[in-house]
Amino acid sequence: MECHNRTEINGKCNGKIVTEIHNAFGEFSIKAKKHAFQDNQEKSRKEAEDASRLPALEAAYATILQELGEDTDLPGLLRTPLRAAKAMQFLTKGYHENIYDILNDAIFDENHDEMVIVKDIDMFSLCEHHLVPFFGKVHIGYLPNKKVVGLSKLARIVEVYSRRLQVQERLTKQIATAVSETLQPAGVAVIIEAVHMCMVMRGVQKMNSRTVTSTMLGVFREDPKTREEFLALAKDR
Repeated sequence: MECHNRTEINGKCNGKIVTEIHNAFGEFSIKAKKHAFQDNQEKSRKEAEDASRLPALEAAYATILQELGEDTDLPGLLRTPLRAAKAMQFLTKGYHENIYDILNDAIFDENHDEMVIVKDIDMFSLCEHHLVPFFGKVHIGYLPNKKVVGLSKLARIVEVYSRRLQVQERLTKQIATAVSETLQPAGVAVIIEAVHMCMVMRGVQKMNSRTVTSTMLGVFREDPKTREEFLALAKDR
């Protein structure tokens, strides 16, 4: 009789656990579908907006080529204005993105209070002064305050702000501020090392010059030892 009762109890408990797991997966599936639907809607809106602006951009590039003395009816240039317009939309797509959409549900509660660094993140952007590229590496460090972010999201934050017309100084600060505002960590540090084609292809034409900028927030600004640790780890290859 006792064994029978135990079997009956175990059966009820197991059934309850299975039901709870099933419900949990159901809720997760609903949330995932909702996010996917919202993402698709936002993507469709952005694509429609880009498509509506494309003819004006194409016409502008055709005018530029013609004013440079090119014949836009030549086979090699016939579709160049359209290609250039689409390329510019891609290179500035960060204007249509924000960090809250990018981060989504990728911020997690975690009892971790040691430094997190993601370094050598590839970065490509356009100088707002001459519309030529500058590119290089971004190093991001933060000291968590009970919250961490998916590591790939730090690279996505770089992408959001670099895919705009930029200056390196502003870009560095925007990345640091974005991490600080979304995670509320004890501190954030960002370093960017970049080559500017406006100094290589034109102007002073210095092939080997690099520009290094940094932004330190919170404990990275206030505590020299924490800052030195980050700088040492960021430089370590």
